[in-house]
Amino acid sequence: MKKLLYLAVFCSAGFYQANAQQQTAKKPLTHDVYDSWKGVDGESISNNGKFVLFNVNPQEGDGELLMRNLVTNNTTTFARGTKASFTNDSRYAVFQIKPEYQKVRQLKLKKKKADDLPKDSLAIVMLENMNVVKMPRVKSYQLPKEGNNWVAYHLEKELPAKKEDKKAEGEEKKAEAKKPLPKNKKYNGTQLVLRNLQTGQEQRYDRVIDYTFSEKGNMLYFVKDELDSLHKAGVYAVNTADLKVMPIDTGKVTYKGLTPDKAGEQLAFVATNDTLEAEIRYFALHHWTKKDNRKTVLADTASAGMPKAWMVSEHGRLNFSEDGRRLFFGTFPRPTRYEKDTTQLEEDKVNLDIWTYKDPLIQPMQLKNRDREMKRSFLAMYDLRGKRMQQLATLEMPDVYLDAYGQGDVALGVSDEKYKITIGYDTPTRKDAYLLDLKKGTRKQVLNETRGFPRLSPQGNYVYWYEPTDSSWHTLATKNGKDLNLTKRIGLPFYDETNDVPALPGSYGLAGWVENDSYLLVYDKFDIWKLDPTGKKAPVNLTDKYGRQNKLTFRYEQLDNEQKFIPANATLYLSAFNNTDKSNGYFLDYVSREAQPQKLVMSANSYSRLTKAKDDNRFTFRRGSFQEFPDLYIAATAFDKPTQLSNANPQMKDYLWGTVELVNWKSTDGIPLEGLLYKPENFDASKKYPMIVYFYERSSDGLYSHKTPAPSASTVNISYFVSNGYLVFVPDIVYQNGYPGESAMDCIIPGVQKLVMQGFVDEKNMALQGQSWGGYQIAYMVTKTNLFKAAMAGAPVSNMTSAYGGIRWGTGLSRQFQYEKTQSRIGGTLWEKPMQFIENSPLFFADRVETPLLIMHNDQDGAVPWYQGIEYFMALRRLNKPVWMLVYNGEDHNLMQRKNRKDLSVRMSQFFDYYLKGAPMPVWMKQGVPSVLKGKDYGFELIEPEPQPEVAGEATE
Repeated sequence: MKKLLYLAVFCSAGFYQANAQQQTAKKPLTHDVYDSWKGVDGESISNNGKFVLFNVNPQEGDGELLMRNLVTNNTTTFARGTKASFTNDSRYAVFQIKPEYQKVRQLKLKKKKADDLPKDSLAIVMLENMNVVKMPRVKSYQLPKEGNNWVAYHLEKELPAKKEDKKAEGEEKKAEAKKPLPKNKKYNGTQLVLRNLQTGQEQRYDRVIDYTFSEKGNMLYFVKDELDSLHKAGVYAVNTADLKVMPIDTGKVTYKGLTPDKAGEQLAFVATNDTLEAEIRYFALHHWTKKDNRKTVLADTASAGMPKAWMVSEHGRLNFSEDGRRLFFGTFPRPTRYEKDTTQLEEDKVNLDIWTYKDPLIQPMQLKNRDREMKRSFLAMYDLRGKRMQQLATLEMPDVYLDAYGQGDVALGVSDEKYKITIGYDTPTRKDAYLLDLKKGTRKQVLNETRGFPRLSPQGNYVYWYEPTDSSWHTLATKNGKDLNLTKRIGLPFYDETNDVPALPGSYGLAGWVENDSYLLVYDKFDIWKLDPTGKKAPVNLTDKYGRQNKLTFRYEQLDNEQKFIPANATLYLSAFNNTDKSNGYFLDYVSREAQPQKLVMSANSYSRLTKAKDDNRFTFRRGSFQEFPDLYIAATAFDKPTQLSNANPQMKDYLWGTVELVNWKSTDGIPLEGLLYKPENFDASKKYPMIVYFYERSSDGLYSHKTPAPSASTVNISYFVSNGYLVFVPDIVYQNGYPGESAMDCIIPGVQKLVMQGFVDEKNMALQGQSWGGYQIAYMVTKTNLFKAAMAGAPVSNMTSAYGGIRWGTGLSRQFQYEKTQSRIGGTLWEKPMQFIENSPLFFADRVETPLLIMHNDQDGAVPWYQGIEYFMALRRLNKPVWMLVYNGEDHNLMQRKNRKDLSVRMSQFFDYYLKGAPMPVWMKQGVPSVLKGKDYGFELIEPEPQPEVAGEATE
């Protein structure tokens, strides 16, 4: 009889780890450590630079909010704190407190309703003395963007009165409580509280469903829900100077989109009297001014300037210009009204999609975008001084872009409507661009069939774009300007030099515009260039070619999220990446001063999320590496003495970890390549280790990236496997058009062979793992080589001929573009290059597969059609090849549900442990799990091999 060894569902640290545990105090990672492994996020530094807030949260469970006083170096911890903010004056911190994770979980197990579950609380901390005030059952809060002294917080619904409380109430109160609610009325409004942070004084407003502050905090606006015929819905304003409540409008059924102007002196919103059941709801645009406390209707279906049979959109974004003189809103064509056929039963109605060759977008894309199209709006403008409406966007020109302030006299219209029929095989999509004169109401076409993405400069003086057809940056002056190529004469590439797909290469991007639209800052592979948009001044290498000379890639760090332009006298903080040794850091440079970039910090680490205090020269950032979790640090301008603020995972010291190093070799075609080799801790070059080869396209730039132990969405967790005695090799791949599968072989196999020649790789126990594009390459490789003992392919394309004509259900797009122009790299249509489609399709060579293969392909995959995995599995199954397929129900391309990620992690490690380490085979691999046991028996138990009979006459130990 076979003996079953039961393992915990999420713990597969097998018997083979026992010796390692005896030899060292450190433990290998197991699947049950994931929940407790923590991350750092939500960091914020006060404007005065004296305090830092950040969250330390486990992957599952209760986290903490930590506050560091940078003057005293004291750290205060708030259990379960989240969504934290400092006030602008750096006097207070405000945050929400989540309920206990386990308490909520237990109540969910008892099938408690959402309203009965514990809710967030609000905490306000006075930073001067760390006094804390808490309020229960708060669902949201807001602070003014620029103002001080005020916080508004919105309460959850009140809890039902307890029985003992009801007994104490008077008979009149009881009768009121029992009064039936009006039919078809859902009460959503709850109490809104306006609190003065200095005095603690509060004002409360009932039945609120929406609210917002003006930027300066001088006004609070809110919408009340209807209670009954005497208490109608309405919009109200509160002047925070005197707490006077001003009714703006009441009596409508729905109010939406509360939008104040920058000064807080005006308010815009849309409203309707039509009920929710109305087939068409007619909204009107409303405008209110604080000065005279007057509300007017600016636009509705009958307004001058409204296109015929159009109406105000309830989904359009409302926005005032910076100076408050213009109001932008959305309109859309009035839907066709259809009379309901009361003679037809619902089951008699035909559900049908009609595909025609004339459709601008194919039906799957139309269906995928249906909700978005139903809510689509077209930009319109109301001139508040001239008191006139002007429609800007049209059906033929649906996208209109404004300058950064909304004050200019021109707008930019962009349209791909004429070219939509080519979406799916012609990429990037062609577009036409138009300049709109907002004074005259006219438009002029300025670009025809550009492949770029034209936009307006911050002040609207220029149209700018990167043009893929000539790999150059262009500008066009909005005042009778010509198309100028700004980078052609530089003589250096501004296109992606590593592009290896059969499509026009993209750009390296841009840093932004210098104030007054004076210069455009763009990137080449290494440096930043300062371009005169008029073309009169010669381009200037702002980083003095220091990047190209030293193989450093410089990129601008925008420290102010509200920044509309880069000041002319700005000091630039730049991220730096060394393309040779992969080190990272930060440099300093200037917009208008001639100086080489000045190094602030550069090390064998990854650096990210640089943040600066608004009124102080203190910076927070993340620093990490494979062996160092990317904790939070703070430093002054020089960056010479950074202080570590967080220590999220001190338990790392208790676990076996590993190292990573850069590996170099050449492809079969002699192309120099790089890759990453992860080795177990206490690596011994005299021993042989099993090795997993994981890849996608290029990963070597991530030499110093940290790999947090976490359940897998689709790929190997490198930290887990290295901790458990595996080598993990991650090679880069360079592709040749038309030969993606062969390119993978030509790059990966020589890299593996180089490592095998060094003597520490167990060449008899190597495996492949990859997802999506990586999964395809694995499916291809196992038809060509038996070098690997096992392979796991996630969501692989197995048949390019059927996949080519398929749909990416996540977007509704035809998959044709992928094979002709992008990642699949065939470079032509199926009828132009039929043999290359077949030669690159693993399915046609399934009979050559000898490598045991584990496939994961989920039934709601929106990127690679599920049937691609099915085709390959069915072929291998018929050929009696060892193959398994994991199908997580309801899951997409990568696993999203944590329970499924945990499950996959166990199965993947069991699969590789069996083939590469000789561990027992689990039940799910040996016997499968019948559908009748689905969700009851997971098949994780390991089947011990049967003892071998003793041979007569042979000595035994």
